[in-house]
Amino acid sequence: MLFIGICGASGSGKSTLAEALQKKLGDRCYVINQDAYYYDHPDLTFEERALLNYDEPSIFDHDLLLDDITALMEGKPITKKQYDYAQHRRNDSGDIIRPHDVMILEGIHAFHDKRLCDLMYLKLYMKVEPDICLLRRIQRDITERSRDIDGIANQYLTTVKPMYDRYIRNYINDADVIVARGGKNARIVDILTGYVKDALNGEDENHPICGNIDK
Repeated sequence: MLFIGICGASGSGKSTLAEALQKKLGDRCYVINQDAYYYDHPDLTFEERALLNYDEPSIFDHDLLLDDITALMEGKPITKKQYDYAQHRRNDSGDIIRPHDVMILEGIHAFHDKRLCDLMYLKLYMKVEPDICLLRRIQRDITERSRDIDGIANQYLTTVKPMYDRYIRNYINDADVIVARGGKNARIVDILTGYVKDALNGEDENHPICGNIDK
């Protein structure tokens, strides 16, 4: 199994790229969203949950995510994790995710946990101008997450931008490939798809699946 990480700012096109790769690779590929691994806070009121910093690394259950990825790489199924953005609550399902030839993890802190990074065959970083990311975030949060413009602006200024400056922008140093122009870059999708297919077919001699060199 090839484990691929996609990291970058909110609105940079991580999900778009992951979905484009999944479409190209078909049934061999599955995408996991890091947002599904937010810690749950059932003891807090909705108002208190809304005030949490959802852009800092510690808001995610990195241990659970690592356990799930490790299980998949060992050929074991896991249960699907989900998150309700409108209620700020975990909303896990009983659905089963089985190992695929390619597993993609996308998230703003996908590179934060070194234990997870060490398992990644390929690390992709989305490099997009912050103002473009903000415009995409506004459109997404209004249409998909039931947010209003005042709430989006407040969250951006108090948590999104500070956490980007402190953490996310620096993840570029951990990347194998830097992707420009977002997830709709058709050329990079084709290049990455070809590269991954070559690895799956054993044509990349530097990958452990060929049994020659350990990463």
